[in-house]
Amino acid sequence: MKSPFLTSLKEFMLARHYARKTIQTYLYWIVQYIRFHQNQHPSKLTNADVEQFLTFLVSQANASASTQNIALNALVFLYKEYLQQPLDIDLRFRKSTKHKNLPVVLTPREVKLLFDVIPSQSLLPYQLMYGSGLRLMETVRLRVKDIDFDYGALRIWQSKGGKNRVVTLARELHSALHQQIQIVRHIHQLDLQNPLYEGVKLPTRLKEKFPNADKSLGWQFLFPARHLAQYGIDEGWYRHHIHETSLQKMIARSQSKLNLNKSISCHTLRHSFATHLLESGADIHTVFSPRYRPT
Repeated sequence: MKSPFLTSLKEFMLARHYARKTIQTYLYWIVQYIRFHQNQHPSKLTNADVEQFLTFLVSQANASASTQNIALNALVFLYKEYLQQPLDIDLRFRKSTKHKNLPVVLTPREVKLLFDVIPSQSLLPYQLMYGSGLRLMETVRLRVKDIDFDYGALRIWQSKGGKNRVVTLARELHSALHQQIQIVRHIHQLDLQNPLYEGVKLPTRLKEKFPNADKSLGWQFLFPARHLAQYGIDEGWYRHHIHETSLQKMIARSQSKLNLNKSISCHTLRHSFATHLLESGADIHTVFSPRYRPT
């Protein structure tokens, strides 16, 4: 990132443990805001300039209400947290009248049909999204230590908004999870024999507190990437988690095999989980297939 201002802003968010996607989104809208005002520094702009930009998004860019809200959140963060110049709480700008799309929810039968067309070796992440109501990034960031078989729970760390929480774990997935951990153990043992292997990246500054944690089994990602990768200027090689887009692409391919008039995404499983829990008599665990065989 060439701009010293944007570089400093990014480092500011990283130091406060904002999610990678949140940082990317906020930086995108802040850049659009700066460009809209002919590259003037935000500290020299006023509430009226913010109102003008937000109105432009609706009147000329045809932005939806959610898009406008995201841009507003980015600018509120910029002025309140970074520049220490909070915006007025009564900003007056034209708000989008475009309606939000209703969340897509699958019936238990449709969830089972979806699971039936997903290859068995790729099924477990989707079962966790549905069975525990996990977000996509929460799923790929799971580590071995986050699974508590005794209490039937998953521990989610630094999720959306930097929050931690505990969610239930379906007993029907215990066997598949034990098999997956054995796969992780095998990969980990091979990695330890590689002199270039540096372990996994740890959150915040845990590496200083627990020097050996990055090479322990518990901190390994539950769904590891196939290949080792480097980070920036680091010379060592690390085992990251699978890329979230691989799960998104699998859902898209699986949807094409189903005769469903619904647009399905990974987040659809989270919506379906919440809906089925609320529905009287719904048992979300009945859709889990025993055919998961990790390879």
